[in-house]
Amino acid sequence: MSNGDVSQGRRRFLIGATSVVGGVGVVGAAVPFVQSWNPSAKAEAAGAPVTVKVDKIEPGQQITVNWRGKPVWIIRRTEEMLDNLEKMTPRLKDPESTAASQQPEYISGTTRSLKPEFIVLVGICTHLGCVPTYRPEVAPADLGDEWLGGLFCPCHGSKFDLSGRVFSGQPAPLNLEVPPYRFDDDATMTVGLDPEAA
Repeated sequence: MSNGDVSQGRRRFLIGATSVVGGVGVVGAAVPFVQSWNPSAKAEAAGAPVTVKVDKIEPGQQITVNWRGKPVWIIRRTEEMLDNLEKMTPRLKDPESTAASQQPEYISGTTRSLKPEFIVLVGICTHLGCVPTYRPEVAPADLGDEWLGGLFCPCHGSKFDLSGRVFSGQPAPLNLEVPPYRFDDDATMTVGLDPEAA
């Protein structure tokens, strides 16, 4: 075997080995880069649907769950609360929620809910993003004789009824948002998913 044959063999081996190592290096660099495009586990969890047991919520009670980094309220309305909704209509800015996309298409009417007793609302005022307080009592001294229960934003005084509809003459321009949600069964609700029939 001549010296030239040995050099050619070495050259081919070195080129092949270098190509393989280079290819592995490119793949090794590309995989983390491509994976960085995927949302983090924390981001996925923040946008994930939230399942809630609603059968234990007492009439008149409000609970808060976190969905997409926002507080979402679930209020179980009493019969009296539901009866008072109709009385509020003349005092509301947008009683039918037609001003903007404030709710999914399958939500409509006075109750703004899939089941009349449960209202589901994003708990952020549509004025400047403050968090209103749940004020279910009727005619408290600080809200007046005509208050029939609702939500009050302490930042700038916006008032909403127990369907999240804003009163006329308030700083908030829109009704509170109704997020997508569905009932999985009589005891369970999932916030963040539409009903299968929707």
